[in-house]
Amino acid sequence: MTIEEAIKNGIKKLKNTEDRIIKVKMLLSAILDVDKTYLVINEKQALTKEQEEKFENGIESLNKNTPIQYITGFQEFYGTKFKVNKNVLIPRFDTEILLEEVLKIAKKDSKILDMCTGSGILAITIAKNVDNSNIYASDISMEALEIAKENNKIQNTNVQFIESNLFENKKEKEFDIIVSNPPYITKTEMENLSEEVKKEPRLALYGGIDGLDFYKKITQSAKDYIKKGGYLLFEIGYKQKEDVSQILKQNEFSNVKCIKDYNGNDRVIIGVKK
Repeated sequence: MTIEEAIKNGIKKLKNTEDRIIKVKMLLSAILDVDKTYLVINEKQALTKEQEEKFENGIESLNKNTPIQYITGFQEFYGTKFKVNKNVLIPRFDTEILLEEVLKIAKKDSKILDMCTGSGILAITIAKNVDNSNIYASDISMEALEIAKENNKIQNTNVQFIESNLFENKKEKEFDIIVSNPPYITKTEMENLSEEVKKEPRLALYGGIDGLDFYKKITQSAKDYIKKGGYLLFEIGYKQKEDVSQILKQNEFSNVKCIKDYNGNDRVIIGVKK
């Protein structure tokens, strides 16, 4: 089977989804460890038997609604490939808005905590972009932290990881910035998620009946861990601006503002510790 034949067969076998061509090419690119341009230029190249088997298995997994990122084992974030698996939330492009706001605020030597770190994308990317920063990252899931530590090693960063249920095991204080992309999907939204998203860890998605559980818990404790004049930043769901803003205002945070994503949806809430 050639590259061209594999793509045609994959598209034919894959369920009728809008992005099936993209997924087939992503899958084949990952198996061959090449970019998509290579697939076009070398469409007559034959696949090995092992590559054919991996491709067929990948198509089968896609038809079972397994996210392509869990099959290829990586997702790109802010121009860098990060390892992912079924134990971590798949990084979303919208989270780059949260990262960019942190990078605008962070200064050399900043002490920063990334809470609910998952695959470690925020903490590691901050560490790569803020000189002499002291970056800490925590998660309740040891399985997620294993992936985060692998990414930390691959990217040659020095993030310090902590297994903790929110602030439970936090010894460090006086942070300049605490940032979090916490679980924020509501009970109703959880019931209506796509079959593909349902494959991602519930622990990283479900934010309680109204989606606000983690914002409340983190904010109530964060005021004791952030320096005066320090910052708390959250990624939020597009309907949560008013609720999360109010939570910050009720917990000693001022100058609360919201940043929209590239689609015009409310995406990030920022507050300053009084």
